[in-house]
Amino acid sequence: MAIDRHDQREALEEAEANAIGTEYLRADLLPPKASLATKDLLMQYLDQRILFYSKQDQEKIHDIHLKTDRLQNALWQEILPIARSNQTATIALTVSGMNDVLNSQGYVQASWWNRIPSTAWTLMTAIAICANLLVGFGARNFKKNIALFMIFPFVIAVSFFLIADIDSPRGGIIRIEPRNLITLKKILNTQMNTQSPSSGSHSASP
Repeated sequence: MAIDRHDQREALEEAEANAIGTEYLRADLLPPKASLATKDLLMQYLDQRILFYSKQDQEKIHDIHLKTDRLQNALWQEILPIARSNQTATIALTVSGMNDVLNSQGYVQASWWNRIPSTAWTLMTAIAICANLLVGFGARNFKKNIALFMIFPFVIAVSFFLIADIDSPRGGIIRIEPRNLITLKKILNTQMNTQSPSSGSHSASP
């Protein structure tokens, strides 16, 4: 259960990076002024998405959510007037790409909220306690080999630790790293620097 959720979060991070990268390219279909503004907003948005995956305190996480919401609204408002006044296939493609960008963030957030239910933890804990009690009851007459009976509780404890760690995407040892988002940022920065040395100032480092 925890591993499936972990794999899903990694897949959604990749999908989000693809959505942002695709929309960055489709922004060239917009009028020049709107294209530059949209690309700049997408770079700022990409920075916030990378920060989302990093280990932060609750106050910082709340700040990231607020900035992300503002940038999403700004991105949508940037293309909305164009979509209303110029209803062509190319503009529709750009609008569809922006919709994918906004939706991908929602899918990621939902997957991070989707944790192992407390009832499942309660059931696993009850099973572990019962199993350890049975092992302890069976070991009462085997004092010489008592160390062997400690293996089972140790394995149970390690298993619980791994499950809890995998089910905590922001903290712990096993985390979701924004590898695809970071790679995308490097590629876009390289493209911007190649096209215009001064354009690199549009993006803020995470």
